[in-house]
Amino acid sequence: MDLNIGDIIRLKKPHPCGSYEWEILRVGMDFRLKCVGCSHQIMIPRKQVEKKIRQVKKPQDI
Repeated sequence: MDLNIGDIIRLKKPHPCGSYEWEILRVGMDFRLKCVGCSHQIMIPRKQVEKKIRQVKKPQDI
């Protein structure tokens, strides 16, 4: 899966703040994601992220 820093991903389940969208801050074995709604940051394994993605928005698409 081709994911890069700055991409906005839409996940299957919402964050408790209600937002489904996350910005990618770090790519590797783990991803650092920032919630677009409340700016909360999390680290999550690549395998889990790839499984939960619904849609990817590249920075030029926004």
